[in-house]
Amino acid sequence: TRPHTVHCGPDAIYISALGNAAGDGPGGIFMMDCDTFDLLGAWEADRGPQYLAYDFWWHLTQDVMITSEWGTPNMIESGLNPSLLLEGKYGHQLHFWDLRTRRHVQAFDLGAEQQMVLELRPSHDPAKAYGFVGVVVSLKDLSSSIWLWHRENGKWDVRKVIEIPAEPADPAQLPDLLKGFSAVPPLLSDIDLSLDDKYLYASCWGTGEMRQYDVSDPFNPKLVGSVHVGGIVRRAPHPANPGKPLAGGPQMVEISRDGRRVYFTNSLYRAWDDQFYPDGVGSWMVKLDVAENGAIAFDPKFFAEFDPKYRVHQVRLQGGDASSDSYCYS
Repeated sequence: TRPHTVHCGPDAIYISALGNAAGDGPGGIFMMDCDTFDLLGAWEADRGPQYLAYDFWWHLTQDVMITSEWGTPNMIESGLNPSLLLEGKYGHQLHFWDLRTRRHVQAFDLGAEQQMVLELRPSHDPAKAYGFVGVVVSLKDLSSSIWLWHRENGKWDVRKVIEIPAEPADPAQLPDLLKGFSAVPPLLSDIDLSLDDKYLYASCWGTGEMRQYDVSDPFNPKLVGSVHVGGIVRRAPHPANPGKPLAGGPQMVEISRDGRRVYFTNSLYRAWDDQFYPDGVGSWMVKLDVAENGAIAFDPKFFAEFDPKYRVHQVRLQGGDASSDSYCYS
């Protein structure tokens, strides 16, 4: 129960779920019939050590599935549990599976200090076998990070390729959860990879920043663009209303197939919104324009504001986008 990610596979609709009806683990994946939407059952034939679940994606032509970890429903539905966080109990592993046999193959532990291994973005080129995963927070210094998985000599390897530091802040401006740290963590909550596998966008929900990296060389990403809106302390306004400070920050991000439009929303999860933005998170969606040379800028005319009781989250573009589709041919 508590479904999260949905992907259309070659034989069924695949949906990840965070846990069972009681709110405990294990989380995993279930399948539905593509035509009737009848439940077909659990996907895993052998889950090995996997217990926590969150996102999943695959390299279809190589019969590989990758899954990530957040927490069980009982660990997240009432908000971030500081004790569980400091004990390193949230997800910190990446799992590799045989897509055809549905069996667990390998687990990579990024370290208990790397808490909440969330969004997965594999290369779109079906001939390639690499991808990126975001980590929300490090217990060492409150930084966020992005890790690269890739195949090396026939085996999978995972390495950190991007680190985003926390920003110093006056404790008086921080929510109770962060006052003792005197800093704002980036709280990397989503990443998205353009269809040509050139640009990786990173949503820093805590600091109110959307970052753009050139990942043409996935082993050596380069920060090439950044915009600010919202943020726990910064509260940067949107160009549509320069005098209005905004709460929330870049959260779920989506890229058009041509790479020229980037949309993102500002709500993470209601209970978490209320912890990090106790005065209200608002509800809004914005759009970035991407120039031919890759430069990003806000569309000053695109600021969609919603009734705050409705928290906007996932974006999907009609006709396809950069994070919904699977490719079998170059």
